[in-house]
Amino acid sequence: MTIKPFLRPRITGARFAGGAIPLEVLADFAVLSEMILEVYTPQQISDILSAIVTLDSQEPKTGKKDRLASVLDFACGSGSLLLNVRKRMGSHGIGKIFGQEKNITTYNLARMNMLLHGVKDSEFEIFHGDTLLNEWDMMRELNPAKKPLFDAVVANPPFSYRWEPTDALADDVRFKSHGLAPKSAADFAFLLHGFHFLKDEGVMAIILPHGVLFRGGAEERIRTKLLTDGHIDTVIGLPANLFYSTGIPVCILVLKKCKKPDDVLFINAAEHFVKGKRQNQLTQEHIAKIIETYQFRKEEARYSRCVGMAEIEKNDFNLNISRYISTAIGEEEIDLTATHAELSSIDKTIKSATAAHNNFLKELGLPPLP
Repeated sequence: MTIKPFLRPRITGARFAGGAIPLEVLADFAVLSEMILEVYTPQQISDILSAIVTLDSQEPKTGKKDRLASVLDFACGSGSLLLNVRKRMGSHGIGKIFGQEKNITTYNLARMNMLLHGVKDSEFEIFHGDTLLNEWDMMRELNPAKKPLFDAVVANPPFSYRWEPTDALADDVRFKSHGLAPKSAADFAFLLHGFHFLKDEGVMAIILPHGVLFRGGAEERIRTKLLTDGHIDTVIGLPANLFYSTGIPVCILVLKKCKKPDDVLFINAAEHFVKGKRQNQLTQEHIAKIIETYQFRKEEARYSRCVGMAEIEKNDFNLNISRYISTAIGEEEIDLTATHAELSSIDKTIKSATAAHNNFLKELGLPPLP
């Protein structure tokens, strides 16, 4: 297989948007197409994550950072998220790109994707191995001075992935302070892995199923600690049916080790989309609104709200967005005094008109109206 036919899309005008291999090109590979759809992060969601992690962590309203020393995606798939961050920062705006992928075929695809988009092999490192078992030797460094830390962490890990938590993992430095995610859903295990390697001034944005916001048990304990420690900055609810592989609604959690506001920003973007034949779509206006709301911490009725920790604690650290942002349209309040006055006026008009009409009827020798 040569590179030239791989680069030639079948659809006129197709291009490498956002630094990811377009689906039109990838579809040429029948063996890979189904797998690629499972690991592909839609461009519209990728744009949101890359915008969030490239803004200043403490003062997002000041705009994009000048440079990121490093960025990590620990479940990188084809590498599209990493390339989208690189596109936003510019080819010289990131020191080095780091990714990890368990599937060997997808791992090779990610490496090829980097090279096809002009990333030199000295500018990226993709590791083939299990993230949850932390098989990457670089990540197992015990010396705090040599521990790898990243300015930005982005991820779209497999949703509610079944895993095998063990006693050894319970003592793992990544999970020890928060506890292990349940066997039925490794969502918080993935989150804690990435968060462990985030710099103090860094930003992490991760795509997860809505269940992480409200499920009980071990997940509730992990969520509670993250909240009480002040690490969850923003919760963004997205519409259903945005992904090629699943129709479930998802959320984006934004985490920081050091954050200024003593509250959590909730953004309910679930109703803001354009319905498509197969997948729903976010327009550029929808994407821009989410990013701007996060950047300037804007509040808007039925869309976004900053919620203090006291209210979240009253809700037992449940982050279900509907608890904090009502999407119901309230009924218009009726002014009874004004309504009574209007009805009285109408009644007088009716009586006056009836009296005038009855005068005409009397002249005509006809019986009057009651």
